Parts: sequence; C-alpha cells; structure tokens
Amino acid sequence: MNEKEFYIYLGNHFKGRIRLRFSINKGEITDLVLQYEAMIEEKWFAIVRYDCAHGFFHRDLLHPNGDKEKKIIDVPNLKYAFTFAKQDLEDKWEWYKEQYLMKRKK
Repeated sequence: MNEKEFYIYLGNHFKGRIRLRFSINKGEITDLVLQYEAMIEEKWFAIVRYDCAHGFFHRDLLHPNGDKEKKIIDVPNLKYAFTFAKQDLEDKWEWYKEQYLMKRKK
C-alpha cells in the first residue's frame, strides 16, 4: 500500500490550502481525506473535510464552536469521490471560509 500526503495552496499569499491524504493499493484508492483549511488570524483552521471514515464517503462542515454537519455523498468509487471532493474544495473554498467566518461572529 502506498500513502501520499500533500497540500494544494489556494489564493494569493496562501489564504487557504487543501490537505490531501490518500492510500493506493494496486492502482486503486482505498482511503482518502481531503480537508480545506483557512488561514485566520495567523492560524490554520479546518473548515471542510471529505473522508470515508465510518465506512462511507461524506463531507463534514466544521463549525467554529466544534460542531460538525455530516452529509453522506453517494459515489460509485473512491476515485470519483477524490475528484468530486477536490473539485468542490477548489471551486468553493472562498464561500466555505465566508460561511465559517459568519458563524464565528455569532
């Protein structure tokens, strides 16, 4: 089994990043975590995480107070799940951060 972990940095001056961690066995993804993290006041905060913990692929929206919103996402395989999660985070990271900051102010 081959494990990989790396970051994709987002925006000017590294305002955000996607942490990618996945395992591959014989060319197939067997486990994955993709997590969007935002730089807020000189500290990294996890805001959205996709993974297949608990035996199913899902997205966790992480709230400033520590709560999580879990949404199960039906996918045909983990290769598709990886592509889906990466594209969502790359497309919507600014929106996710804005929502997180609004909840933080409450």
